[in-house]
Amino acid sequence: MKFVIASALMLLAPAFALAQTSAQPAAKSDTKASAKPAAKPAAKSAAKPADAKTAAKAPAKSRTVAKSEPTSSRTQLKSATNQVAAGIIAAEAALSPAELAIAERVHVGRMPCELGAFVTVTADSATPGHFHVEGKGFKYYMSPVATTTGTVRLEDTKGGAVWLQIANKSMLMNQRAGQRLADECMSPEQVVVAEAIKKNPPVSVLEPLPVAK
Repeated sequence: MKFVIASALMLLAPAFALAQTSAQPAAKSDTKASAKPAAKPAAKSAAKPADAKTAAKAPAKSRTVAKSEPTSSRTQLKSATNQVAAGIIAAEAALSPAELAIAERVHVGRMPCELGAFVTVTADSATPGHFHVEGKGFKYYMSPVATTTGTVRLEDTKGGAVWLQIANKSMLMNQRAGQRLADECMSPEQVVVAEAIKKNPPVSVLEPLPVAK
């Protein structure tokens, strides 16, 4: 009996060996097959972050475009503000017909004054009715102001200066400082009037009237 079992085992041994040998390649092929699909999803998953980076870059461009829009709107707003400011300045510089009439009476040129001083009055060709009044240590930009006495009066409201012109002389004052910057200034027309007044001085209201005989 033992002999029969031993003989059967000897016959079955080669069959077991063949089965194990055939099972090993199958296991290897299964391992390779299972490894390949696993690698592909890994590759795909690795590719996804790259897509995410690409997607992240795209919003950056949109942000750049968004930034350019506020810049253009700021430029338009600044341009509009400058235009409004220029309009306000032009409106302030515009003179009335009465003020333009006063400006036509202003004597221009370089005028000698007392104590060896000089004052130069120049009309502003760009802005009718306005004048540059300058001398040693001062420079003003003036416009005419109407008066009740008929005196020609130019003012620089920012500088606080006033130029007064009467028939025989002109005078420049700094109202803020309360001082005269130049006095007894005369244009050629005023020199003629001053000489005529010297020859025929006007009657003073303080002098007594002549007594009738």
